[in-house]
Amino acid sequence: MRKISLEKQRLRRTRSLRVRKLLHGTNDRPRLSVHKSNKHIQVQLVDDDSGKTLGTIGTFAKEFRNTEFCKKNKVSARKLGETIAEVAKKQNIKEVIFDRGPFKYHGILAELADAARKAGLQF
Repeated sequence: MRKISLEKQRLRRTRSLRVRKLLHGTNDRPRLSVHKSNKHIQVQLVDDDSGKTLGTIGTFAKEFRNTEFCKKNKVSARKLGETIAEVAKKQNIKEVIFDRGPFKYHGILAELADAARKAGLQF
């Protein structure tokens, strides 16, 4: 059983590295990194040149506590996409590089990306 679990972790790490080796965020065009856990979604704007996070938002943030947006679902993903686009606009960022990590681009990730595009981000 443990061997199967370790193999899944290895495959996930391999997928993540395969996606990320082609992506590199700069100050002008940061990387929009998305992470999903069993309960939450987190989105970050990352400048890889200086190694800094320019902005972050997640379903566990104070502004989403005790609301309908505190869980991992498509409605929350849509709200996070709109919110991260507002954070980027405040810092005069119009273009980003979308980093899906080891996750497939469908469902929650597609909803988040579409909402960010509608709010004004280009990728």
